[in-house]
Amino acid sequence: MLAIVDYGMGNLRSVEKGFARVGHAAVVTNDPHVIASADKVVLPGVGAFRDAIAELKRLDLARPLCDFVRSGRPFLGICLGLQLLFDVSFEDGQYEGLGILPGKVVRFQVPSEHKVPHMGWNQLRFRHKAPIFEGLAEGTHVYFVHSYYAVPDDPDVVAAETDYPAPFASAVWRENVFATQFHPEKSQADGLRILKNFAEL
Repeated sequence: MLAIVDYGMGNLRSVEKGFARVGHAAVVTNDPHVIASADKVVLPGVGAFRDAIAELKRLDLARPLCDFVRSGRPFLGICLGLQLLFDVSFEDGQYEGLGILPGKVVRFQVPSEHKVPHMGWNQLRFRHKAPIFEGLAEGTHVYFVHSYYAVPDDPDVVAAETDYPAPFASAVWRENVFATQFHPEKSQADGLRILKNFAEL
């Protein structure tokens, strides 16, 4: 069973439909027991880090998610779902994350000609080509919308980088944990390929 975590923040139906389009049914749930028994878990997310981590804790989902990751089963974070994996975010204050990956989440500091949020299509440059990127070419375009990005303590977890205008971590990978700052479900055929690759791990 593939479970998509519902904590009230995220394009849940878009993600669910993305998996359905590549032949994999998913269950949208906020039940800790369903998450604990899943074969694979997806943590999507759109919105503010503070609100997201508060909802995960209110729904008693933070610990089951961490336990799931420790179990070694495949886990995919999307956009805010990537940022939540880290120790701390500095979005409108300082807020503790899930602490699954060491590092911090910071706001873009970019020249005036670059707008924040970073929104639209941009390219991937693979540093460690994770299994979820199987079949994707260097320079693949994917869809972003975010004002903050993760800075991992360990650069080896960076699976892909994107320039805006300086390089930032657009995907991370450590063992069974995969996460993308971009939205695969909005990234057309290449994004669907990522969802398919994850579902078939």
